Amino acid sequence: MYKNLVAALAAACFISPVFSQTNPQAPTPTAAAPSVKTPLKIGFLYVAPLTDAGWVRQHEEGRKAVDAALGDQVKTTYVENVAEGPDAERVIRDLASTGHKLIFTPSFGYMEPTLKVAQEFPDVKFESITGYKTTPNVAVANARYYEGRYLAGIAAGRMTTSHIAGYVAGFPIPEVLQGINAFTLGMRSVNPKAEVKVVWLNAWFDPTRERDAAMTLFNQNVDVIAFHTGSSAVMVAAQERGKLAVAYHSDMRKIAPDAQIVAVTHQWGAYYTERAKAVIKGSWKSGGVWGGVKEGMIKVDGFGSKVPKAVQQEVLARQKDIASGKLHPFHATQAVLDNTGKEVIAKGQSLTDEQILKMNWLVQGVQAKLP
Repeated sequence: MYKNLVAALAAACFISPVFSQTNPQAPTPTAAAPSVKTPLKIGFLYVAPLTDAGWVRQHEEGRKAVDAALGDQVKTTYVENVAEGPDAERVIRDLASTGHKLIFTPSFGYMEPTLKVAQEFPDVKFESITGYKTTPNVAVANARYYEGRYLAGIAAGRMTTSHIAGYVAGFPIPEVLQGINAFTLGMRSVNPKAEVKVVWLNAWFDPTRERDAAMTLFNQNVDVIAFHTGSSAVMVAAQERGKLAVAYHSDMRKIAPDAQIVAVTHQWGAYYTERAKAVIKGSWKSGGVWGGVKEGMIKVDGFGSKVPKAVQQEVLARQKDIASGKLHPFHATQAVLDNTGKEVIAKGQSLTDEQILKMNWLVQGVQAKLP
């Protein structure tokens, strides 16, 4: 299954510039829609409960941005806490059956249900967020989360005193491996002694287990922690234990005011608004985008009170370098090895998008094995 996933990701069509509608390799536009006399109904599916912070919260902020930008041209709705699989298929079909002409499904496990329902409703446009399979009425989009991870790693590398960071990870898919590796490379770029310990959960949203994993890592001399899961449980654990943490998805200073050193935030509002505009104008077409810091889809901010101004300035300067193309998280000034000693990036070379999408290794400095 993993090999099939990697192959499909490598072949996926979501590496064109974000918001681009002029990619010559993209499928031809669908037929122009008739003038919109009634609001465009847009549906959003959320894989977990809507809370004050996290993956779902950032997509909800994106939905609200669409409302704010387009007003009475649209009517948006959302369904929260929808499990991947049969439940998702049922809810997506319900949305399509009730007049929603644009449906966003932001979870990797929604990809197949989205494709299945899309076959039944060819006049409905679907956006599979983090998916990789396209059809004439299914587009895909994702963000270069790893860029923010590298920047957060710089902050973590400057702030740790034990030189050991923790990482609570969902599933060992390329997107998660990219984040772990970029975070580690960012840490070691300023702190060569840094090591990263990983706990795999094989779940995206399980607050109890997320918290338990964080506590386990803190008991192993970890003093700064990151995570790739859907709740704020790791941040809460760090606050309780007096440790430091990197927030993910959202700024979580309200939840962990003393623990947060920085936040890697996802910004979906501009993308969602542009795609809704395209449906209204009749110019929507399938294809894919993969945007990062440069495109404004990934941002590092929300520095905590414990982070020295010099560290904040350093991280923000490197963020500008990524935006300008001066810094590539997976560029090797010296040969980069995986944690088995195998060379994975030759000196002076940078990984291509295809290689990043196929990532199936853990970099030197990560104390973990792939499940």
